[in-house]
Formats: sequence, C-alpha cells, structure tokens
Amino acid sequence: MKENMGNPLHLKSVNHISLICKSAEETMLFYQNVLGFFPIRRPGSFDFDGAWLFGYGIGIHLLEAENPENLPRKKEINPKDNHISFQCESMGAVEKKLKEMEIDYVRATVEEGGIQVDQLFFHDPDGFMIEICNCDSLPVIPLAGEVARSCSRVNLEMMQNQQHLQMVKQL
Repeated sequence: MKENMGNPLHLKSVNHISLICKSAEETMLFYQNVLGFFPIRRPGSFDFDGAWLFGYGIGIHLLEAENPENLPRKKEINPKDNHISFQCESMGAVEKKLKEMEIDYVRATVEEGGIQVDQLFFHDPDGFMIEICNCDSLPVIPLAGEVARSCSRVNLEMMQNQQHLQMVKQL
C-alpha cells in the first residue's frame, strides 16, 4: 500500500501558534488593537495564565511566562528571525497606521522574476516579530524535481543594506 508522501501525517491546516509573553493581558491587547485578532475562550482547566485569540483562520495562544523578568527582549528588528507573516490589502495603509501607532518597523523588498514583494517587520510587546507583506503576488511554485536553492549572498547583503538605510531614514 502506497503512503501519501505529500501529507504523511494527514494534516488539514495550521491551528495555532503559541507565544510565551511577559504579560498575557498586554500582549493580547496588542494582537487585538494592532492586528485585529479577537479573544476566544480557553479551557478553564489550565493552571497557568494566558489567553487565546483567533483571526484570519489561525489561533494565537499566549502563555504567560512564570518568570517574565528572565525573558530576553529583542530590540533589533531582524527580518531573518522567527516571525509570523500576514498578507494585507494595502502596504501604504499598513505603513501609515504603524506610524500613527508609533510602532518601529523595518521595510524590505524582495524581487523574483520581475515581481516585487514589499514587507514590513515589527515586534509585538515581547519581541516576537510580525511581518506584513503583499506576498500573495508571488506565485506558489512547487520545486517538483528542481534543486532547492537559497538566495545568493549578494542578494542577502543588498537586502540588509536596504534595511539599514530604511532604519537610518526613520531616525
């Protein structure tokens, strides 16, 4: 009998991501007020503080740290760090809103086959990175026999230089 090689665990979708935070209440307000998630009921049998949110077809489970003072706080916005990405309708509207909310962010642009993708990166209150992009303009093309290849070092350095210039402009 042949196994389903494309989906060996028979997965259906992403259900949620869990994030450890210093204050579940503060982080919950950020995800509500900045990203538009809404709180949902979490099991009352949990014996630790946290909050559950839902939006855009995915859950975010906030787990309040037992020792929040020991959580490292990332200050530099690094697009190569762990993050969750959201597609948006208007990059201009997102950038305007982030400026109004006085949220620091970094811009980046990726080009592939003449298609340009714009990205904005910023942190939640605990330093977890959020990306907002118009990535849906890039086609999803399975490799199907192609050799997986990473971006060239030159392109990476160009992107880093562009991000540095954007950060300098913001100062």
